[in-house]
Amino acid sequence: MNAGCFIAALRRGCLQTFRRPQLILPASSSTVQHRPQSTEVIAAARLPCRVKLKAGKRYAWCACGHSKKQPFCDGAPKAPSIEPLRFTPEKDRTVFLCACKQTKNGPYCDGSHFKVIFRDVVNYVKGAFKK
Repeated sequence: MNAGCFIAALRRGCLQTFRRPQLILPASSSTVQHRPQSTEVIAAARLPCRVKLKAGKRYAWCACGHSKKQPFCDGAPKAPSIEPLRFTPEKDRTVFLCACKQTKNGPYCDGSHFKVIFRDVVNYVKGAFKK
């Protein structure tokens, strides 16, 4: 295509065929929809939750991802086969608790959310080219 045809197409607004597809994630990409009664772990969010913990207080970290009070368990049995992880910190501190539920060091974040984000982007790009 020569430059004259390209400029004419641009003026007519016909440039859509020459554009790359935009990589725009949906607005709800930071949180995942809650599903009723499931046996699978879902990512509650893509990034960890920064939380201030108090020494001696018992916490129940949601291990299934279905709780509406993330990163903690709300007690609703939406995934009855998955138990919350109960823990008691030894001293007051601020930590990052995993929200993607893929950590190997539960309840603390170990960076696994990068894999979740990468997988979501790859799936989105694959879906954009299937259309």
